[in-house]
Amino acid sequence: KLRRSLLGLSAAALALPGIARAAGDVERGRKLAYTCHGCHGIESYRNAYPNYSVPRLGGQSAKYLAAALVEYRAGNRSHPTMQGQAGTLDDQEIADLAAYLAGERVVSDGKPTGTAPAAAAVCAACHGQDGVGMNEDYPTLSGQPADYIEQALNDYRSGKRRNAIMAPMAQQ
Repeated sequence: KLRRSLLGLSAAALALPGIARAAGDVERGRKLAYTCHGCHGIESYRNAYPNYSVPRLGGQSAKYLAAALVEYRAGNRSHPTMQGQAGTLDDQEIADLAAYLAGERVVSDGKPTGTAPAAAAVCAACHGQDGVGMNEDYPTLSGQPADYIEQALNDYRSGKRRNAIMAPMAQQ
């Protein structure tokens, strides 16, 4: 039953309009990323309010990064700075940034680190046993600060982030 629900939600998520599909130009993305590095390029940098660690972008797929930027631009993810940044980008610029920021993909070694709480067992279906996304549609959670993941889950639960897959997952 859960698997059928996840498959239906996955299909719905793939049908989202406005996701940048153009091939990204890594060199152009490098030039566009100068403002991204003001937060995401500083080790242990924290968001001012609410106070939590900014996510690490390395290891995410270009497809996921582009989808996240499109969601900020559309207002489906609530963060004033990110909405402002993404709101200035067209689809090609998003694709270029995503291609650059993706860098090297994290490859799963298949070994979990630590023990996830029982309630998080369902997370492995998309995010993998070791937190490395199962494919380029799903973000890699491995290496992300715990307080960032907690903030993201709270935002999905409250509706500040809207996503057909994660909203019901966060309610659990």
